[in-house]
Amino acid sequence: MMSLLKNNTGIRRCRVCLFCTFFLVSLCFCVSKTSAQTRLLPQADNPFWRDSIPVEMRQSYIRYGEQYLGRPWPVLPWTVFAEFKTMGNRVNYEGLCFEKRRQLAALVMAEIMEGDGRFLRDIIDGMGSFCEETWWGIPAHYGKAVPQPELQEVDLFNAETASLVAWTRYMLEKSFETFSPDLCRRLDREIERRILVPALARDYWWKTAGMNWNPWICSNWLTCVLLCERDEARRTEAIAQIWKATNTFIDAYPEDGGCDEGPGYWDRAAASMFEVLNLLAIDGWASGDPVAANGKARKIRNMAAYAYKTYIGNDYCVNFADAHENKAVQQVNIVYPFGLFLGDKTMREFGAWLGHRKGVLTDPAVLYDRSGNFPTLGRELFFLRHIRDFIAEKPREPLLKDVWLSDLQIMTARRGSGNATAPTYFVAMKGGNNGESHNHNDVGSFVVYTSLKGGEGEEPLLIDPGVGEYTAKTFSDGRYDIWTMQSGYHNLPQINGVDQREGRSYAAKVVAHQNGRLTLDIAGAYPQEAMVKTWRRTVQAMKSGISVTEDYELSAYRQPTRLMLMTTRPDAIRHIRYDTRQLDVTVEDISDLLDPLLKGMWGEKMYRIVMTVKSKKTKNQIKYTIQ
Repeated sequence: MMSLLKNNTGIRRCRVCLFCTFFLVSLCFCVSKTSAQTRLLPQADNPFWRDSIPVEMRQSYIRYGEQYLGRPWPVLPWTVFAEFKTMGNRVNYEGLCFEKRRQLAALVMAEIMEGDGRFLRDIIDGMGSFCEETWWGIPAHYGKAVPQPELQEVDLFNAETASLVAWTRYMLEKSFETFSPDLCRRLDREIERRILVPALARDYWWKTAGMNWNPWICSNWLTCVLLCERDEARRTEAIAQIWKATNTFIDAYPEDGGCDEGPGYWDRAAASMFEVLNLLAIDGWASGDPVAANGKARKIRNMAAYAYKTYIGNDYCVNFADAHENKAVQQVNIVYPFGLFLGDKTMREFGAWLGHRKGVLTDPAVLYDRSGNFPTLGRELFFLRHIRDFIAEKPREPLLKDVWLSDLQIMTARRGSGNATAPTYFVAMKGGNNGESHNHNDVGSFVVYTSLKGGEGEEPLLIDPGVGEYTAKTFSDGRYDIWTMQSGYHNLPQINGVDQREGRSYAAKVVAHQNGRLTLDIAGAYPQEAMVKTWRRTVQAMKSGISVTEDYELSAYRQPTRLMLMTTRPDAIRHIRYDTRQLDVTVEDISDLLDPLLKGMWGEKMYRIVMTVKSKKTKNQIKYTIQ
């Protein structure tokens, strides 16, 4: 269970002590719906929201909501919904859908902060508009081109919308009841038929998944259960199912806590798991010293720490796998509460640093707006519940020198002082396999960030492009036809003209690791036609730069092997030291491949440096350095 402690200020703090699943679930079952609601958060009429939140923060949220005053609630056209089936386009509908939810989240937060009823009319009309939507999810997760009212599937955004509506109903309950008791009853029925009944009754695949869908949905489902489920037997069964699913998710994770989906999905993997644990803790908490944690608690701490272990600096994070962003991935409204929950000082300080750097005390609505596909109302409210702790926290950027995630096979290393005479070099390298969740064929790839200009913070030099806009093709048999998924567009060799192959069996072997140095044999990531016996790639971080050694043996020479390096810098080749007797180097402008999402992430330009091996020897060694 999670033991919560009360500190001297009376604010609850928790530490994970998952020593007995049965005890936790049993304890949760004993709490009535009214008691659980009371413990979650103060409702909007509670003076806490006006008295405890700094004025400047409240004004920011209010301004954010004011832009939506009097704005009509958009209709989500079925023709746009159908575009996923007819055209493979999911972006158009998602844009309209998420903006509508953003409108609601902004208005609700503004009303909570102001408390004068100025935003209520728009919110109530919004509730009607949401009730009229046939389905709350997105077409990429639905089997039909046109949504059917009787087919209420539970996907990520059906669940997240249900949670947003549930928080709105709970926080503004008294105002809604004053308007009409029928409003709350209608919202309860909608939440019941859209998530509470189908999630409980159906054996969805995500309940046993070891990836983000499991905790992402469970955290939102649990919110709806605690806030809206009136049937005690169903409530009890739902909590049991959610807890079982959450344990399945935790058990599927490696002991090092590494998220093979990448830092971009950590926010909806381990972070959503925390939301489940936190809600269950509040639903049935016990005071006193925590019971000695077992191995599962240690894993949970490692899962949390992944957020700062993969942090580069200057807002950047390591963006392996399907990362839609390489900056600002970590959200202060989840990082700080997670660190507080675990008593993780580094994580708390990281959350404080993120918040102060991004202006959370002066203009928090900017971060709130960007806290998810649409603003995460529940997360923001729980963060604000701890605002006094946050203000008192000492901010610190977690610039870790060395990290090794042995299960995930990810190394990060940082060298140099970051001043004008000795710039900082950061490198991250991954092994693993090509069957990971949200996989790219990238076994053995690495990224390099530097402060080459001195003292200005780390900036990308050699990059992982990440992923572009999702389409129907992204999660289909044609996934690896997309260039961002291919090893040829990662910092990897193309051996005998052959790229890596997808699948768990295409994997790296760790040859040796010590702080700042990793040797992987990546031959196993290539199919037989690559004719490669061994390919030992060694990446080492030094004060003077990053050295790379390619030590390989081929069973036959078929055509020149090429070493690919990805960058957004037209001058990147100037920072690579190589032997011209070994390599011919060309630079390709691949900017035409960039879609709007990738341009928003990297800018208008991207280049592929191609280093072609001159030798036809089947056994060879090549060295180069990034400085």
